[in-house]
Amino acid sequence: MTNDPVDLFIIGGGVNGCGIARDAAGRGLSVTLAEKGDLAQGTSSASSKLFHGGLRYLEYYEFRLVREALREREVLLEAMPHISWPMRFVLPHHKGLRPQWLLRLGLFLYDHLGGRKILPPTRTLDLRNHPAGAVLNDDLTTGFEYSDCWVQDARLVTLNAVDAAQRGATILTRARVTGATRHSGFWEVQVDTAEGPQTHRAKVVVNAAGPWISDVITDTLGVKSTEGVRLVRGSHIVTRRLFEHDQPYILQGSDNRIVFAMPFERDFTLIGTTDLDHDGSADDPTCSDGEAQYLCDLISQYLAKPITMEDIVWRFSGVRPLYDDGASSATEATRDYVLSLNQNGAPLLNVFGGKITTYRRLSEAALAKLGLGKPWTARVPLPGGDFPWDGARALVGELQLTYPFLTPDWADRLVHTYGTCARALLGGAKQAVDLGRDFGATLSEVELSYLRDHEFARTGEDVLWRRTKLGLRLSAAERDAVATWMEQNP
Repeated sequence: MTNDPVDLFIIGGGVNGCGIARDAAGRGLSVTLAEKGDLAQGTSSASSKLFHGGLRYLEYYEFRLVREALREREVLLEAMPHISWPMRFVLPHHKGLRPQWLLRLGLFLYDHLGGRKILPPTRTLDLRNHPAGAVLNDDLTTGFEYSDCWVQDARLVTLNAVDAAQRGATILTRARVTGATRHSGFWEVQVDTAEGPQTHRAKVVVNAAGPWISDVITDTLGVKSTEGVRLVRGSHIVTRRLFEHDQPYILQGSDNRIVFAMPFERDFTLIGTTDLDHDGSADDPTCSDGEAQYLCDLISQYLAKPITMEDIVWRFSGVRPLYDDGASSATEATRDYVLSLNQNGAPLLNVFGGKITTYRRLSEAALAKLGLGKPWTARVPLPGGDFPWDGARALVGELQLTYPFLTPDWADRLVHTYGTCARALLGGAKQAVDLGRDFGATLSEVELSYLRDHEFARTGEDVLWRRTKLGLRLSAAERDAVATWMEQNP
């Protein structure tokens, strides 16, 4: 049990919790964060993996949210060029859906709402002679090209936690908050950990538990609240690479939904997402056959060569904890965040909703609501991101010069996973054998040790599906070998 209360005790190791922890620690506050599973194990590793304004949110007049998100794209891009990079999205015009003038108007607003400086503007495409048109149906002749950014979502969360820890925060994973006692000036929080039960004291509790926020409010903290979340399931499928170029598509559905089809991990295509109210447990959401078929059918309306369920190599699903604003459908429910401060005793801040693009602004807003410190995180690099936003290619070359045994793809993977921290991982290695056991797909024993010692990884799943996506490339036997090594080398 800690004697002196920390300034903040944060429940939840998703993007919002880790973002708040990093920001608060950088302001000189004492912080403890508890996550019941692994970092980003829930919603934050199941996103569409984009820093984007949310083009379709303009139809629901979410102008404040879109403006904030658009402004954030370049701020975040400059802070994490190893795990985020610009992409030029292709929006084919489907004559039976939204009219061309409406798309152009929406893209004009998208270009000008956010004060864009790095990312290039929208342009019109003739798909009959553009590489992006080669895999599409012949009747799709016109399209638009606009800018947004890719981000490795689970790594974003982990690196915020790493940075928070480097600034003095205590990060507890596999640590479930089981209860709390509220006093006038502090909380006593009970936590179950692998080492046994612990009691922590904190001046403020921040509930950033995502889909479990309502359970934490009522069941864990024992606080009455009329506010709640609307759980919306978003599912994705992954296929082998469907197109040779490196541009993603944004595709309209006849049900007014949009679906992305994006290059993923070099050899794959990521397709998603769905929007369905989720009635089951938030602990283990799955992409249903119906959702997978929906995604196959929608993209097949655009492709010259349709895809089927047999083309799917992986599928995943996450539950978005949207603030319950009473919208008539899951698609129309707000993606904006709501911060609710309860001061009936020691303060409790409940974090509802949000989207990955605005996590940093949400963190600033949370600490402003608590009246704690001054903002500092804008464009400050995350660990490994201390190089120019467009400098990844040069860094790959430098890494190969220092470590000649690295193949181009291997060096590229390390840079886009660890950035400048790749050198710390590789250390004094002169040849591949110096990195220890080879588990396949360039995953070495040294890398597993690094992830365990520096990035809170504890299991094979942590490594293969959150710190990296190498689970896509390894055989079942190789994945089992990674899991066994992590178990035997805690």
